[in-house]
Amino acid sequence: MDYKKSILHLLISLFLSPVIVYMVLFSAKAAGSTYEMTHGETFIIWLLMAIVINLSLKKKE
Repeated sequence: MDYKKSILHLLISLFLSPVIVYMVLFSAKAAGSTYEMTHGETFIIWLLMAIVINLSLKKKE
C-alpha cells in the first residue's frame, strides 16, 4: 500500500469536498432557493462528499 498516494488522495478529497458543496449551494441560491444548514449538517455532508471524491480518485481494477 502506497501511503503517500493514499494521504494525497485523502487531502485532495478533503479540500475539494467543501468547494463542491458550496458550488452546489451557491448555484441553488442563484436559482432562487434558500438553504440553511447547521454546522453538524455541513460537517456530515463535507465528510460524505470527501468519501465520494476519494472513491472516484481510486483506480478501478
